[in-house]
Amino acid sequence: MKTENVSRTVLAAGVGAVIAATALLYAPELAPGLFDDRRPPPGPAARARIAAEAGAPASLPDLAALIGDREKWLAKHPEDEGSWAVLGAAYTERGVRLGDASAYPRAERALRRSLAVVPAERGNVDARLGLGALANARGDWKSARSWAEGVRTADPKRWSTYPVLIDAYNGLGEYASARKAMDRLRELHSGAAVSARAALTYRDRGWREDASAAALDAVGLAETAMEKAVALSRLGDLAWERGEPEEAVAQYGTALGLAPEHAPALAGRGRALAALGRSDEAVRDYRAALALQPVPEYVLEAGELFESLGMPEEAQAQYGLLRTRVWANRSDAEVVLGLFEADHGDPAAAVRRLKAEWTRGHRSVRVADALGWALYRAGEPKEALGYAKRATDEGLRSALFAYHRGEIERTLEELGPARRHLAEALRINPWFSPLLAVKAQEAVAEVGEPSDGPPPELRGGSPKPAAPKPDGQEKPEPGQRPRGTAA
Repeated sequence: MKTENVSRTVLAAGVGAVIAATALLYAPELAPGLFDDRRPPPGPAARARIAAEAGAPASLPDLAALIGDREKWLAKHPEDEGSWAVLGAAYTERGVRLGDASAYPRAERALRRSLAVVPAERGNVDARLGLGALANARGDWKSARSWAEGVRTADPKRWSTYPVLIDAYNGLGEYASARKAMDRLRELHSGAAVSARAALTYRDRGWREDASAAALDAVGLAETAMEKAVALSRLGDLAWERGEPEEAVAQYGTALGLAPEHAPALAGRGRALAALGRSDEAVRDYRAALALQPVPEYVLEAGELFESLGMPEEAQAQYGLLRTRVWANRSDAEVVLGLFEADHGDPAAAVRRLKAEWTRGHRSVRVADALGWALYRAGEPKEALGYAKRATDEGLRSALFAYHRGEIERTLEELGPARRHLAEALRINPWFSPLLAVKAQEAVAEVGEPSDGPPPELRGGSPKPAAPKPDGQEKPEPGQRPRGTAA
């Protein structure tokens, strides 16, 4: 699909960690029987707490049960600062999982109430960490970094701090710090959630084999059906990003067998099915994903899929939703809306939106790529190229990023680099977008092969490498439309 899975968060692992850090200390009524084989199995609220102890996702019904349990408890025990922190963290996680930003003000009120009962200077690190996770959910990476670094200073061995730090550093484009935080997390904690995060870190560095190995470890270490579904969905994401839609469909399908309403797996399977030409099934999965988790990324992907399939009314309905809905406090909204405006609306507005993000210090590869593309679409290819280079040079192998850079270079008549990056996009994933993959094929054909004339150094120019040949599985030849795209 159009928007690459560069920073998609299947669950707020840092949020779950906050719930874990507080539940045993301040929710004693959840604890009886949890470690006593003579007692009945734990109920939904306790299951949510147990999942969070490992940084794992709880099922949405269990998460709702935990929220209800804490609300009921706090009605009678309003001075329990730990339960306020648990409630705030649970609100945040539910908001992330459902794409519901209205949960965030409730989360903040609960977390601030916790600090009012026991201030930070008296040791209330749980509420501070909860506010860091909430800031990440809102895309306020600087505030998240500040909260989490404060907690790390107070308690450097608290493992649940590090997922919050990793998300904040990645959002700010501080990748070296994110890698150090990941190394520290692995020293302090283990399990499926840690392996899943390691997979993302390796993927972002371009270490594909290591990413796949870590994701497979996460599947093996998963202890609940939901946790295993999330790990399998991550394997599906990695397969899709490598341009292996059949493998992606298989992994997503297994995940959905364990968690039928896991929206990221539904959307992932939808994009892979579209690549395989199974359009009706792709539309079905996208509609199901949108019903469960209507986040901007899925809305844009669905709109572009519908457009590619000759369904203009359905496509415009999705685009209209992007234009009219207030996507407040969504960490990925600004990038998605910027890409949408660049390709389907007002590129100048996209530039303003994304430059504002850049000015805020949000300098991830996603923002760099989107800003470069918006500048290009607004008629500023020279300025655009610097951002495109920053996006592609960090390490992540993204077909979308390579395509954007190649088109910018083609406009600037840097044909050697353009040829290389356009071909690279198709080699990474020939079906990376139902609309842009076709354009990439056409651009490769237009750029053509290197000239048979004298080498560039004899003409006073710089050497320009030839386009790399596709490798791996069978992929479309230049000029041939990828499977699953409209003619």
